[in-house]
Parts: sequence; C-alpha cells; structure tokens
Amino acid sequence: MIKESIYHRPKNNFAYAYDEKTLHIRLQTKRNDMEQVTLIHGDPYDWSENKWQVHKKDMYLQASDELFDYWLVEISPPYRRLRYGFELTNEEEKIVYTETGFYNVAPSDVKLYFCFPFLNSIDVFQAPEWVKNTVWYQIFPERFANGNTENDPEGTLEWGSVDPSYDNHFGGDFEGVMEHLDYLEDIGITGIYFTPIFKAYSNHKYDTIDYMEIDPQFGDKETFKELIKKCHERGIRVMLDAVFNHSGYYFPQFQDVLKNGKSSQYKDWFHIREFPVQTEPRPNFDSFAFTPHMPKLNTENPEVKQYLLDVTSYWIEEFDIDGWRLDVANEVDHQFWRDFRKKVKTIKSDVYILGEIWHDSMPWLQGDQFDAVMNYPFTLAALDYLATGTITANEFKNQMTKVLCSYPENVNEVAFNLLGSHDTARVLTLCNEDSRKAKLLYVLQFSFKGTPCVYYGDEIGMTGGDDPGCRKCMIWDKSKQDLQLKSFIKKLIHFRKTEAAFGSRGKFRFMESGIETNHLVYSKSYENEVVYVAINPSEKPITVSIPDVYGTYAKNVWTNETITPIKNSIKIELGANDFFIIKAY
Repeated sequence: MIKESIYHRPKNNFAYAYDEKTLHIRLQTKRNDMEQVTLIHGDPYDWSENKWQVHKKDMYLQASDELFDYWLVEISPPYRRLRYGFELTNEEEKIVYTETGFYNVAPSDVKLYFCFPFLNSIDVFQAPEWVKNTVWYQIFPERFANGNTENDPEGTLEWGSVDPSYDNHFGGDFEGVMEHLDYLEDIGITGIYFTPIFKAYSNHKYDTIDYMEIDPQFGDKETFKELIKKCHERGIRVMLDAVFNHSGYYFPQFQDVLKNGKSSQYKDWFHIREFPVQTEPRPNFDSFAFTPHMPKLNTENPEVKQYLLDVTSYWIEEFDIDGWRLDVANEVDHQFWRDFRKKVKTIKSDVYILGEIWHDSMPWLQGDQFDAVMNYPFTLAALDYLATGTITANEFKNQMTKVLCSYPENVNEVAFNLLGSHDTARVLTLCNEDSRKAKLLYVLQFSFKGTPCVYYGDEIGMTGGDDPGCRKCMIWDKSKQDLQLKSFIKKLIHFRKTEAAFGSRGKFRFMESGIETNHLVYSKSYENEVVYVAINPSEKPITVSIPDVYGTYAKNVWTNETITPIKNSIKIELGANDFFIIKAY
C-alpha cells in the first residue's frame, strides 16, 4: 500500500455532521490501491468486560480523480459520539489506520483513534432549504428592460441601439423587471439575483456612493418594495449584491478623507498608507485590484462594521429580501463575516448568504459564515470541456471530483452553479455560436449538484464577449430570440422541479469518461430512482453502455421513450453533440 496517499482529518470535508443524526466520514487513498475500506467505530464510553465495544461498516468508493480514490460512509452514532479508524485491504495486505498512524492489528486503546467528540445540532451546516429547489436568473438591472423613461439618466441611449461600453446607459430599471415577471415565471425561474442596485457612479454600480439608497435610475424604494412583493407572489426569491470589500470613489466618507486628509474623522474607515492621499500613478491606499475608484473598506474598524451591518439589516427588515451575494468576499476578514451571519440569521433565518470566491472556500463554509459560494471551478471546467474543448471528459471528471470531495455533501447541495455572468463572455459566444454545445452545457448545469443560475438573455441565445460585451441590452423582439433554446432550457427547469433525482437532492456519481470518445456518463440517485445522464460533445455518434442499471423499468425522460434493460444493462446509440437522460425505477 502507498501509505503516503492515505489521508483523513476529523473535520471539514473529511468528517462532518450531515444532519442532526448522521455523520459522513471520508477517506482519501491512492487511486486503485484498495480493494476495500471498512470503518472501525464505537462510542468511546461503550465498554463491556473491560473491552471497548467496536463495530464495522464498509465504506463505498464515492469518486476517483487522477491521483486518489475517495471513500465515504454514512453513520448514525446512537449517542452522537464517535471514535473511529479505518481497516484497509488490498491483494497484498490489510492494515488499520488511526489518528496515531498505521497498525497491523486494530489497537485496543480507544485514545489512539480519530475522534468526533459530539454531534451538536447547532454545529450542523444548515443552508436555507429552499435554495436546493431554486433556479436563479441573474439580472444586470441597467440592461434588462426600461419600464420608465422618466428616471433615465442624462444621455440615455435608445434601447439596444449601440453596443454596450463601460460608460453608456440604456435606462434599465425596476419597472422594466416588473413588466417581465410573467416571462420569468413562465420559464420556471424561482430566484432573481440582481447585481448592485445602490446609488453609484458607474453603470455597473459596484462603486457604491450610498448603501442606504437605491440608484435613482432604477426607481425609488416604493417601486422596489412593489417589485419584491410581486416576485414573492409568484414564488420568486430576490437576492441583492453587497459590495462590502470596497466603496466607490464618491462615497462621502472617502471624499471627506480626500478633502481633509489626516484630519478626516473617516481616515480609519480605509487602508491608507500615507498622506496626502494619491490616486495616480497607483493609489497609496488599498483598493480593489489597484483601482483608485474603489477604495477598500476597513471592516475591522468598529464604525465601519456597524455601518455595514446596519445596511445588512435595513434591506432585510424593510424590503424582505431573501439573499445577499457578497462581492470580493475572500478579501474581507472572517470575523466580519461571522458577525454578518449572526445579524442576518437573527433577522430572517432563511436568508441565503452567497460569497464570491473563485478558489478553495472551505474556510468560509463551516457554518459560521456563508451558506455557499459561486461555483467558479464548475464554471471554468464545464466551459473548458464543452464550449472550448480545451480539456477532455476525463480531465473534467477529475477536476469536478476534487471540487465535490473538497466539501461536505450539504455544502455541495446549495453551491451556486453558473455558466456565464456580467464578468464573463456569454455562453453561446464561448461555444462559437454552436447551440448544440450550449445545450450540452445546460444539460450538465441543470443536472449537476447545486443550484443553477442563468444569466439574463443566455436563454434566448444572446451573444457577447468579455465585459462590456456581455452586458448588451436584453432582446425582447421574439423574432430575434432563439425560441428553441429557450424552450430547451424551460424543459430542463421543469425536470429539476419534477424529477427529484435530477435536481440538487440527487446523489451524484461519475460513471464513465471516454478516453477516445470524450463522452461523459454520470448518475443521480434519490430514494427509489436513478437518473443516468450521458453527454457526447464529439462530432461522431457513439454507443454508450450503462451496466448494473437500477430497478426494472427505464425511460428516456427527454423523448419519453420506454427502454427495456437487458440483463440489468442498457446500450444506447448517442448522436454527435447529443445527450440522453434516462430514469430507472
């Protein structure tokens, strides 16, 4: 055995409470090194005749990447305490792995084993239950719809008359959104994520001037309340974008520092290295990405913290919003986010807290800060595999296995899965305007573990390069919309709502990643159903075989065709750039 590859720690993604009764225990071993892994476990105080009473339970191979196998077991300790180790078996040997190392025979001393001291219910990671069933729609308010020309900023252009730039305006507003709520409801959208709506200088509004005021080009507070009310009447949740890492250049407190320097009462609201304050050639204060127009806020300062927590409270209490998306969340101190969560959850316990983090996010996902992060590793890998073809199916499987095994299952269930946003080129553009590739991406997104988000206009085939090209005005002329793509996405959303295994609750497992054919097969299981998904992004038809099919009956839920398994296996011809979704029961 390759002992150097065997790894476990009794915390985070390797040992955690899935719910108030159930623990998940995970072990990493070298790929293909073990035939069997068994959990040795018992209550540390359960003794009889001077012997610790131990039990065994086989673990199952949850996933594999290019280097490691990941084994998982679910266990419900009767007294919520657990001491445990691992019995590892291959053709050559059998060993026992505990907190203190490796043994040929399981040690009798309970102190040598890994410890999960007690399953306290308050420590269970709990994100809002409603998120698991939500399909999000991201709206860049300035570009979705202009419902009231009276609040247009000076110089507003005719809707869609020119390409978007960094500083032009087209007059999108809240009334425009309200006019199209029926459109969103018809598609099946149950959550709207708005990029910033607060008073700001730019058209993107990530440079906040006043966190307590809505930008007048979007409407007023009464209009926003009406929008929230109409969304909730349709079962649509609303999430706002909070920029607490930095303010805008015209934030009054920063303007006071520019004016008064060391004498400003707000000088400690920011991270200023020296006076006088300079913005060129590079700011002498901390800012977002060296941008002088976005000075970083000092969230360790008690006044700043209280101000931002008051902002947090205000929009929940006064407008009943359902979520906060937190911009540049990884650059803000952890203690601020802990206090932020306490404040938010005290006011409204099921508010969704979503952090913008592009890398390993376990430090923020331990139940004391965020409910989820934006799943950019999924975004990048999915686009590389199906849009640009820069990685293979096997490489995609390996990358996603690492992501899925880096977090607890209850964290993965509410991950925010996106393919495009206001920061990235549009999906169809990345697919070289091949709608077949885009459809495969949406099949993958909507059947993956987590909660999916559609960027406005992607559902009708809008195109656009990187910012600002991805921020075109929404196209409302049906003759210029890809209605077939819209219908396709609508059908996938319907599946998420009607097929439990297809949605976020389904237990995900990669089954096959074709080396020569580059196809991907995975399953989603929930209670008495299993859904098998196959994706073929190549230009050649292939034959896909699924062994050990669950149940007696099967059907292609996309075509409604009945399939008869032969000796518990299914063989299907899959066309070029095609897919299938088969439910077995």
